[in-house]
Amino acid sequence: MNSMRTRKRKVEFSKLILIGVSTATTAVAVFSCVMIWKTSDLSPLAYLIPAVFTELATATGFYFNKAKVENQIKLKKLYGADIDSIDNYTGGQGQSA
Repeated sequence: MNSMRTRKRKVEFSKLILIGVSTATTAVAVFSCVMIWKTSDLSPLAYLIPAVFTELATATGFYFNKAKVENQIKLKKLYGADIDSIDNYTGGQGQSA
């Protein structure tokens, strides 16, 4: 019966943070839109919206950077090559000396 059991993968903490920040950003944006529509006051746009979207951008940037580093480690283990040169990849256009 042990082989029949499926293992649940633990959700990464960074993924939980990204989901939480995305949910909060969506909730604040929807709430702001509803309140702006009801009150006809645009002042929340100057404070609430930039604040939550800045937080979302920061969380997304850190998450993608973390994923990049993890993928580099996985590739290094898989291929055993020096993949630090990926950071300097220029899209096939050679760098001039």
